[in-house]
Amino acid sequence: MWSSLTALLALSATAFAAPSKKASPTARVKNGTIAGVHSASYNQDFFLGVPFAQPPLGDLRFKQAQSLNTTWKGNRDAKQYATHCVGYGLDQTFYKASEDCLYLNVVRPSGYENKKLPVAFWIHGGTFTNGGSADQRYNLSFIVEQSVKIGKPIIGVSINYRLSLWGFTSSNELANEGLLNIGLKDQRLALHWVQENIKAFGGDPRKVTIFGESAGAASIGFQLTAYRGRDDHLFRSAILQSGNPIFYSAQRGSNASQAAFNTVVSQVGCSSSPNKIQCLRDTPFAALNATMNGTLSSTGGFTPVTDGDFIQDYGSAQLSRGEFVKVPIIVGTNSDEGASFAPYGINTTAQFQAALAANGLPLALQNFLLQAYPDDLSTNVIAALGDQRPAARFGQQFRRVATYIGDQLFVAPRRQTAVSWAQHNATAYAYRFNADQAGFATELAVSHFKEIGFVFNNIQGVGFRPDVKPFEGKPQRYVDLADFISKTWVSFVSDGDPNSWKGRNASVVQWPKYSLDEPKDFVFEVNKTSGVEADTWRKEGIDFINQNAKAVYGR
Repeated sequence: MWSSLTALLALSATAFAAPSKKASPTARVKNGTIAGVHSASYNQDFFLGVPFAQPPLGDLRFKQAQSLNTTWKGNRDAKQYATHCVGYGLDQTFYKASEDCLYLNVVRPSGYENKKLPVAFWIHGGTFTNGGSADQRYNLSFIVEQSVKIGKPIIGVSINYRLSLWGFTSSNELANEGLLNIGLKDQRLALHWVQENIKAFGGDPRKVTIFGESAGAASIGFQLTAYRGRDDHLFRSAILQSGNPIFYSAQRGSNASQAAFNTVVSQVGCSSSPNKIQCLRDTPFAALNATMNGTLSSTGGFTPVTDGDFIQDYGSAQLSRGEFVKVPIIVGTNSDEGASFAPYGINTTAQFQAALAANGLPLALQNFLLQAYPDDLSTNVIAALGDQRPAARFGQQFRRVATYIGDQLFVAPRRQTAVSWAQHNATAYAYRFNADQAGFATELAVSHFKEIGFVFNNIQGVGFRPDVKPFEGKPQRYVDLADFISKTWVSFVSDGDPNSWKGRNASVVQWPKYSLDEPKDFVFEVNKTSGVEADTWRKEGIDFINQNAKAVYGR
């Protein structure tokens, strides 16, 4: 089963969008001329593996990415995806990885080379530990194709950024040299590259929308609050799918992964070095990479941290003070987010309470949450189960636990993000995605990541495992919803209005801006007509989570 998938993923986008015999499209960027490839089947031009920074090798390892400082004569080929950045996790499985990974991709509709098209700038997820822009689940051809169909053509850009040990190590040594959160700063440099170069492809640097999912959406949250909300005019709007400026886990200090750093230093023989960072730079890649074997990649704590520079405070605190870039946003979650993160095997209230206690919640707060999140199948998530308990392997109270965890990680921060935008007179559109994906048990079918195939209009399931293709065996209404969502996203990228696209079904209610007086979100449905609901459900528990975000949850 896997051999055919591996073969597919080894190819560039031209594998399913056949190149033509037309001369290679070119773009003259600051450093020289880029030669891409034309797709006859999509009538698009691909510029793949375009460098936006110097390779972070040798003395540039564990340093902020440096702008390109060389030019080239003639054409530089940009016809194949670059490797992923080095990472550890399932999203690396079918892709090669390298330290030399700071590249991006540009997909444009052909015939618009001299226009000023809006730009959709994609930041992939993967818990800051894995993933990459070569992942074909995020292929930009389908959504760019949608933009042409509705008369709102856009350019798509996707990027790599350093991950895990290589992009998010935090220690006293690194903090002293200002070398924290360098993966986020990779993203920032790519945004600067777009400002300087996207005109060469027919894009408008004044009309950039950043969008991402999970850690990609959390990254966007950090870009919105970077440098205490300083607006560097790198983007004019943002789309956050299952991630927020209020980070979805504890936001720790500048030496958060000190223990992991010390372990790595020790394993490669740098403990006695007077300059441990330089010693790590001098260590061969294979030896340094080998330290990530085992559990260190998942337990080391390689995530963004408060560094007093790029990240200066908790997201919840900055939003309350208005310290964020006040651009229009789309922000939302999936109905059953918590099902992807809830522990299995909790069958009783006592076991649920023990799990709360293990996470450090005081007894009084445990009791409050047990009341706010009762074992009530009519109010808990995974509505597709109706009045049924989950399968035995999940646990009798899995729905209850998943409801709380989904709210704590995603839904409560999403609601507070929308509220904060409205409080500061900025535009926000909130949503709840409520469509299942093929290939998963009912308990997991509307959980984390399940909107991706719909947003990208990836009906063929390109890049997905053969056993979890989103639309396989599904009726036409699933394809119709993907068509609706992807065109809605394009409309927002094009002109900031998710409702203003040609061909939108007039019977579907308009998506309203988020309001403090009547807070509403838009529900993307597959088994009934999509529409609007009051954003007041589970108010008691969500209000508690948001009011105690910093004190209790460390964010």
